Amino acid sequence: MKKLFASLLAGALLLAPAFAQQVAPIDGIAVVVDEDVILQSELDRAVANIRAQYAGRTEQLPPPEVLERQVAERLVLLKLQVARANSTGVKVSSQEVDQTISAIAAQNQVSVDQLAAQLARDGTSLPQFRESIRDELLVQRLRQRLAQSQISVSDAEVDAALAAQQGSGTQYHLAHILVAVPEGATPEQIATAQSKIEGVQGLIKRGEMDFAAAAVRYSDSPNALEGGDLGWRSSDEIPSAFADLVRGMSPGQVTEPIRGPSGFQMLQVVESRDASQAAPSMVTQYKASHILIRVDETTSAAEAKAKADTLHARLLGGADFAALAREESQDPSSQARGGDLGWFARDQFGPDFGGEVAQLDDGAVSAPFRTQAGWHIVKRAGSRQSDVGDTSQRDQVRETIGRRKLEDEWNRFLREMRGEAFVDFRNLAGAGDAGEAGTTDASGN
Repeated sequence: MKKLFASLLAGALLLAPAFAQQVAPIDGIAVVVDEDVILQSELDRAVANIRAQYAGRTEQLPPPEVLERQVAERLVLLKLQVARANSTGVKVSSQEVDQTISAIAAQNQVSVDQLAAQLARDGTSLPQFRESIRDELLVQRLRQRLAQSQISVSDAEVDAALAAQQGSGTQYHLAHILVAVPEGATPEQIATAQSKIEGVQGLIKRGEMDFAAAAVRYSDSPNALEGGDLGWRSSDEIPSAFADLVRGMSPGQVTEPIRGPSGFQMLQVVESRDASQAAPSMVTQYKASHILIRVDETTSAAEAKAKADTLHARLLGGADFAALAREESQDPSSQARGGDLGWFARDQFGPDFGGEVAQLDDGAVSAPFRTQAGWHIVKRAGSRQSDVGDTSQRDQVRETIGRRKLEDEWNRFLREMRGEAFVDFRNLAGAGDAGEAGTTDASGN
């Protein structure tokens, strides 16, 4: 959960003004993206925020024109993903945005009003921040939809991965540098890219620049500004083209340049560890009961909400939750148990339901809220941290394989979407340079 909110906040702040920095708005178009535009003021704010994140380490940043182009490409991809989400019917409710902002404020140990005041001091309004959060949630929902429609993992794949794990329980903390090659690149473009990555390799080998700094300055990957960090990965999370190389490497070692679908790249093993040294696979589980009023052919959303409001009023008046659930709930799987759902992970019944349960205190009853199933009232009984390492190993392996497949499919999706888009960079240094492809088959970005 903390990782989710951290990623949302980081993404939203890309479009929000940098803390402790003021950027005067400029009424001009920096980039045209299909039928949308990125204003120069948007780009300047995003660049300023990156500079604020690197305060005291500005020597690690690339030259200003390269940084501006990197940030512009991030904004282009974000615009394209949001447009695709909107055009395919992906929705994010105002309630979800409110919940996420509340969670971000809580993670930063401030109230929503205090967060709004901080944003205002730094030059943005809460409505602007809300719109940024909405965009990030739309992109997450779009990625989830792709996973549901395109990704499947067979039992045979899980069996093979479990067998492989018995021979190697090593996990690797990886980083990478990508020098992108556009689709249909000419021999000259390929040679230029190869020469560039060999030059970067030389800087690292001679000790003139460490790997992370080289990634920030020279990588074309969307995670360049994070030093190319790919995080911890088990062997079955690493694409097969790289897995054999990584297994024979020691921490700190860097691969030779490798040619892949997106261009040339180098991998570094930052650290390695035995899987037994990894933190336990802890998840938060909740115990709750609910009352469901369905929205269907015979009951409109307004009628269902009215009934849920009436039941909620009865609960506030002292009615017993379990008795009311047995009488009125339209969830056949839990009705006979007084709405009891038992222990479940946060998103087991969907992110909308899980978000409501997560923000309740133990013993509290929610106001009526809507999901795809209908209108719910939830009473949370408790929460606990559970180690799923032993009991759900097969599920974890299935999830790991699915995540790797999703990375490959998502990167292909982004490459296609970026390649099909009309993008016109205006007044950007290097606007005509190669490097339109910004994804890689080794990263999850």
